[in-house]
Amino acid sequence: RVADYVREREGRGETVVHVVRDGDIIGAIAMRDELREAAPGVVAALQDAGIETVMLTGDNERTAAAVAEEVGIDEYRAELLPEDKQSVIESYQADGHVVAMVGDGINDAPSLATADVGIAMGAAGTDTAIETADMALMADDLERIPYAVKLSKATRWNVLENVGLAVLTVTVLLAGVLTSYVTLASGMLVHEASVLLVILNGMRLLRY
Repeated sequence: RVADYVREREGRGETVVHVVRDGDIIGAIAMRDELREAAPGVVAALQDAGIETVMLTGDNERTAAAVAEEVGIDEYRAELLPEDKQSVIESYQADGHVVAMVGDGINDAPSLATADVGIAMGAAGTDTAIETADMALMADDLERIPYAVKLSKATRWNVLENVGLAVLTVTVLLAGVLTSYVTLASGMLVHEASVLLVILNGMRLLRY
């Protein structure tokens, strides 16, 4: 009966602790961390951005499978020790993936340090996790993760656009000088106009 209870509870995403007396199992207690309401939406937003989501957990296989299905996570790895999580991240990196790790416990510190980007849950996280991570979400708002991804991609494209505009402007001015089509006054005008365009293009990031 205890075994049936354990299987049922683990299938619901709960972790079961056995009660033992004189070496015999006489019962079991099921526990579960409540999922954040924003978790499914955050996972969906990350997937929409083309990011693969993977859950690394020390919980057993059935519990991990239930939680992953409920939240909508692409893949999960269960029954992992801290060093196992680190090894999984290293394997993804070896396959050419850029890995971001989100964690809050002291056991997550090695993984946060190994990942390309470590993100600690500030308010709920341990000091070790926060100090190890590259960034901390001080409000513990999971929805800031998709926001950070979106902003970083927009910033990257903005930088590439500005560099391209600058290179194009310099090329045109250089060609104009060599062919005597550009004078000092017109060259300064074109240069200042390009600077203004770069500033205005950069200001588009303010909408985020």
